[in-house]
Amino acid sequence: MNEKIRIADLHKSFGRKAVLKGVTIDVLPGEIVCIVGKSGSGKSVIMKHLVGILRPDRGSIFVDGIDYTGADEENRRKIESQYGILFQGAALFDSMNVFDNVAFGLRRKRVGEDAVLRTVAEMLEKVGLRDVEEKMPSDLSGGMQKRVGLARSLAMDPEIMIYDEPTTGVDPITGGAVGRLIASTRETFGVTSIVVTHDMMLADRIADRIYMLNDGAIIFSGTASEFARTENPYVRQFVEGRAHGPIAVL
Repeated sequence: MNEKIRIADLHKSFGRKAVLKGVTIDVLPGEIVCIVGKSGSGKSVIMKHLVGILRPDRGSIFVDGIDYTGADEENRRKIESQYGILFQGAALFDSMNVFDNVAFGLRRKRVGEDAVLRTVAEMLEKVGLRDVEEKMPSDLSGGMQKRVGLARSLAMDPEIMIYDEPTTGVDPITGGAVGRLIASTRETFGVTSIVVTHDMMLADRIADRIYMLNDGAIIFSGTASEFARTENPYVRQFVEGRAHGPIAVL
């Protein structure tokens, strides 16, 4: 396979606590892959490795066949320039209006103001927002803030989008809209997408493949329909929302 991203045998411990225990995940070009699991299973630690906040104790992350974890500074910058990230809370700048939020990365790259104006308008249109440029983040709903955050990421023309718990803090209707937005972003821009989530409704709607983490290890990988049919007892407990009782067999 010609993976866009390959996470290979990733290990990470904090002190005596082993958080990732040999995680391997493959993401093909243009795929939407969801990484699911309960809180504390290691999802956010994988994401932090993907964007370079953390480095593994053992294992590698390859992007377009280049070892990101062992790359020199030039190759690391080249790989990181492919990323767009939508954080859990959208992470907008409260003191900036919508236009300046979306324009922020472009201006840091010293893009001319005429191009900034065109790109901001285009990206806001793409995510379904109009006439919001002068609004402040506090004037927007949670779902609209996520759209602005996505527009800001897409303005940088990423090849890879990473979504960190994109439906946290929104109601089910808005959560459905966020899912449709992720899917349409893939269709419109051709990006490869990794979605870190505990929201199984979202994963079922958008995922080409699902990887499930339990206690730092992958216990399932497959399509959404395979996920729904598996007899793995931990997966069944997670899908059915049963919070109590030990898992007999993993």
